[in-house]
Amino acid sequence: MDRIKRFINGSTKKNKYKVRDRFRHLFQSVWFLITNSYFEGFKTGKIYGGNLKQVCVPGMNCYSCPGAKGACPIGSLQAVIGNSNYKFSYYVVGFIFLIGALIGRFVCGWLCPFGLVQDLLHKIPFFKKVETFKFDKHLRKLKYVILLVFVIILPLFLVDILGQGSPYFCKLICPVGMLEGGIPLVLMNKSMRGAIGFLYYWKGVILVLTILLSIMVYRPFCKYVCPLGALYSVFNPISVFRYRLDKDKCISCGRCKKVCQMNIDPVENCNHLECIRCGRCKNACPVDAISCGIKN
Repeated sequence: MDRIKRFINGSTKKNKYKVRDRFRHLFQSVWFLITNSYFEGFKTGKIYGGNLKQVCVPGMNCYSCPGAKGACPIGSLQAVIGNSNYKFSYYVVGFIFLIGALIGRFVCGWLCPFGLVQDLLHKIPFFKKVETFKFDKHLRKLKYVILLVFVIILPLFLVDILGQGSPYFCKLICPVGMLEGGIPLVLMNKSMRGAIGFLYYWKGVILVLTILLSIMVYRPFCKYVCPLGALYSVFNPISVFRYRLDKDKCISCGRCKKVCQMNIDPVENCNHLECIRCGRCKNACPVDAISCGIKN
């Protein structure tokens, strides 16, 4: 009876996660403006080159974005991973591990600019939203393959005469760089327009496909491609900040699973590798069985 009563009393929380989503999108937008506040770059078509550019931001935010004040950790890691002379590589690895150990994929849900872009794209009406499909779980392993091959192996072993690797993920795959850096810089610099070639058009195709898929599928880049999300995911079960389920309170109503757009069941594992810690499950729970924080 107590569980039923708590369920009835908690029915007013039915749409609370939607209010939380609006707050989260506002937070993402503010963070996006803070980390891309070099407005002069959008006037001159030149990227910021000050001291702050040596500091990584937590999420995927292209180094070449005209407004970017910091560096993308994935781009930075690729650029120096093959050369031990760069102490910067130890900083980048340490930074990623520190952020992961503290908050895990909270970055994906709250601090990544491209996560915000995908969130907003998915709000566009479409006649058939795809929640899941046959090979969804298997395809999610692709981001770990991309991390291993394009971010680590290729930059580590395919190096130039100076021993420097190339950012293969940025050059061949990343739609973030195309959206934030490639398109704005080409539009603002006539000299660059004559230099574009196959790779530019190839990245343009990837970006268009990502945009179209984001309208139909929730965060396809995060689910299947993002190497930074793959790195942070392994810290989800052990990070300082994480989610907790009170099994004594849980009434197995299934609401948390129903509202999860990453298609995981918080009752089975509320710190799943795919959890981006958006808080929808927590706010949809009618009996407050899900909590989050840094306490044990």
